Amino acid sequence: MASEPDIVVHRSPDVLAAAVAARLVTRLVDLQSAGRVPRLGLTGGGIGIALLEQLRTGPARDAVDWSQVEFFWGDERFLPRGHADRNETQAREALLDHVAVDPAKIFAMGADTGTGPAGAEDAAQAYADMLASRAAPEDHGPMPTLDVLLLGMGPEGHTASIFPHSPAVYETERTVVAVHNCPKPPPTRVSLTLPAIRSADQVWVVTTGEPKAAAVAMALTGAGEVAIPVAGVRGRSRTRWLLDRAAASKLPRDLVPPIA
Repeated sequence: MASEPDIVVHRSPDVLAAAVAARLVTRLVDLQSAGRVPRLGLTGGGIGIALLEQLRTGPARDAVDWSQVEFFWGDERFLPRGHADRNETQAREALLDHVAVDPAKIFAMGADTGTGPAGAEDAAQAYADMLASRAAPEDHGPMPTLDVLLLGMGPEGHTASIFPHSPAVYETERTVVAVHNCPKPPPTRVSLTLPAIRSADQVWVVTTGEPKAAAVAMALTGAGEVAIPVAGVRGRSRTRWLLDRAAASKLPRDLVPPIA
């Protein structure tokens, strides 16, 4: 059964990034102490990359055996490999190129090799096939269970690259889809679907800023996922909303915990 969301509010984006990084280190260390190879789903965006930078520079960085972590992505901008706007590129610059990761455990989404937007369909299918090949019987589905999937969101309520009223938000069977004609650049992307997101053990929505506040409030007070896709985000065992004060500013008072 999917989890009900818990909400944590921090006073500023910087404090939020540092706190989420610390939470993530704790989670990864706990999994490794139990003999597990953690599966971590990464996100892009300003706060998503900021928390990776906090992981790189934080005092607890070396508590994690980074060679024993598997890295996946929730979505990707369909651009050439190494492009500065790709989530993978930014994650490498922020963290992955600075710690002792195992290259064989980095599962990046496909890049545009000159085929243009049509190539995103093949990239989505290739990522779905890779996920299926790594699924074990205990995963109970067509992809490995991510221990933590980090997600951001947009001011209109999109998450990963699932935009309001887009074909992707209606997908119920596939784990990965190509997304065309996105309302913000770049227009072509590859994304996990909501069913794939909901297969993760823990989903952490991390977002900041007053422009996100209305969508945060709608998502947490019963909006439908077609209009506010992030409202459809849940983890199997835990769903965390990790916000700064501005992003939480339009939540009903009874939903707002003490500022951390």
